[in-house]
Amino acid sequence: MTSLPETPPPAALVLSALTVQATAQAKLTPAQQRFNELLAHVERLSGHIQRLQAWSDRHRYAHIQALRESGQQAQAHRKSLLLLLHDKLQTADLTVQQQRMARGKLRSLIGQLAASADPQVQALADLYVREEDAQEAAEEQAEAAQRLRERIEEALGQPIDKPSQYQTPEEMMAAGMRQWQRQQQADDLRKAAKRAARKAQKYSAAAEKGEVPKAVLQEADAKSAIRTIFRQLASALHPDREPDEQERVRKTAWMSEVNAAYEKNDLTTLLRLQMQVAQVNPQSTSRMADDKLLAMCLLLKEQVSALEDDLDQLQSQLSRELCVPVQADADEAAMTQSLQRIQADQRHSADSLAADLHRIQHEAELKRWLKEQWQLAKATSA
Repeated sequence: MTSLPETPPPAALVLSALTVQATAQAKLTPAQQRFNELLAHVERLSGHIQRLQAWSDRHRYAHIQALRESGQQAQAHRKSLLLLLHDKLQTADLTVQQQRMARGKLRSLIGQLAASADPQVQALADLYVREEDAQEAAEEQAEAAQRLRERIEEALGQPIDKPSQYQTPEEMMAAGMRQWQRQQQADDLRKAAKRAARKAQKYSAAAEKGEVPKAVLQEADAKSAIRTIFRQLASALHPDREPDEQERVRKTAWMSEVNAAYEKNDLTTLLRLQMQVAQVNPQSTSRMADDKLLAMCLLLKEQVSALEDDLDQLQSQLSRELCVPVQADADEAAMTQSLQRIQADQRHSADSLAADLHRIQHEAELKRWLKEQWQLAKATSA
């Protein structure tokens, strides 16, 4: 009966134990060096993912909750500001220019509150977003879209396809992102085609000589090696052969991890489990022939590529959710400070709206505020 350890050692420690060590009698072969390099790469990427997930777990919920609360406060203040400004427009002694400024600010607030589907907001939208106002707003949006188009085209190094179809900055940005993604996909396809062509050329040359390509042999060896490890683990962990109920539950859990790793061709996890469960000597890789070790390198290379994709996806997901750039190799304290800054900015935005709401109760301050808002909007769109 195989007795399992109560808790597995840290994966990083086990991966380090798999490294092939040089001896006084023998230096590392190129295959052993490559194996160690890939193993270190897997360990580094796995560590990045684990640390990033741990950092996210510590901060994500509180950060998103803080942003949600300050966002809700800001929206409530915007609605109150909208209603008060509408009332002031009917009652205050404003010049024609000031009335125009007030209507412009009202339309801006309505746009910021449009997603709320609030009946009062919708009623004011029907009142202020008339045909002439809509035309004026559309022209402003088109001008902003044109300015954004110039910056996007400079970044892309090529013109936006059919730019006349996009009349707002949001539409232009979305079009730019789609075009950038198409560029990336085309680049990836070209690179894949070149790799496939080189591979096919090698196979063709080997076939002409009546040889089996080396890469084919290595791939077959890799599949054979990972299948052998899987079978050894499956034999050691088979729950049906375990009479002890508690041990059977633990073996079932370990076997689930083995199955998941085998399906993903996750060599390092299978080697780690083999060391922990089957008590295989970690230095057995030192005695492995170079051709077998190179076959293992194929699996490690695939694992590196998969981990790089996982890390990229995790960084992109967290960047979107947390509204700050998230990078695994960035300083955690600096990223935490970025979270704190955006929380402070959001709170400041809500506080500023509350201050504006209090300020425009007085007509003289309302007129000064309208001029400031008009100047600010003009500077922002420039």
